[in-house]
Amino acid sequence: MPLRSAARTNLVDLVIAQMESLISDGEWKVGEKIPAEPLLVEQLAVGRNTVREAVRALVHTGMLEPRQGDGTYVRANSDFGAAVQRRLRRAGVLEAYEVRACLERDAARHAAERRTEEDLVTLRAALAERGKAWESGNVAAFIDADMAFHRTVADAAHNSILAELYGHLSDVLRETLQSVVGAPVPDSVRHQFDAHEAIVDAIEGRDPRAAEAAVLAHLAEGMAALREQPLDERLADERPFGEQAPGGQPLGGPASGGQALGGQVSGAGASGEQALGGQPSGGQASGGQPSGEFGSAAGRAGAAHE
Repeated sequence: MPLRSAARTNLVDLVIAQMESLISDGEWKVGEKIPAEPLLVEQLAVGRNTVREAVRALVHTGMLEPRQGDGTYVRANSDFGAAVQRRLRRAGVLEAYEVRACLERDAARHAAERRTEEDLVTLRAALAERGKAWESGNVAAFIDADMAFHRTVADAAHNSILAELYGHLSDVLRETLQSVVGAPVPDSVRHQFDAHEAIVDAIEGRDPRAAEAAVLAHLAEGMAALREQPLDERLADERPFGEQAPGGQPLGGPASGGQALGGQVSGAGASGEQALGGQPSGGQASGGQPSGEFGSAAGRAGAAHE
């Protein structure tokens, strides 16, 4: 019987399985750098080649991402998530926004039907944190708080697959949110306090139709803000997610030098962050009116609720 290299292959598979477990259990979080190769060799008690093969395999699936001169980072917490991320990289921002609408609508409806008292406490806390982040004037903090709020709604739906799918949209959601809060529209459209309060109220009242209508209304305002961007920015949104616009600016990202969220250039501090609450300049404000496909859907949902 010929010799086989099964033992070596199994060792690599065991290391892969252990790394996958560290990622899925949250020990290695998405966005964080994994330990350096020498440390992995020591902790796993295997050779360098075994570690390299395991890391290479997880890079191939998309769970890990090597960065030249920096190290290797966790990109997705499962191979399923990695597949979703690969597909999103080929999608346009507006396409991803439509998928977000489908998930958030169903998440809010199910949350209204299934939420617990603990879910409600967490939702109210997330809503308050979102308001504080806006008042702080920190764009990055506001976007993080907004994303955390919507993840909380998805968690309250008590559907693990829906929550996982929504989590995998986080990178593209960040880009769309940057575009919405930076659009030349009134502050009320950018922060949408009333719409988010209405979502929580409907979930608290166990009214799934009202929850769905509130989500659709808030997304319609966001879609209108995206469509009111200047022509070159709208064309940029049609590029695949994550691709850079001419001049090297990431789609939906802040302009270098710090641009205020109303389209005016602000005197950015040393950090170069944007300032919230800037006055609109240029472009026609939406006035918060739903438009297009989302507006029609929001209107239908609202009519059904009434």
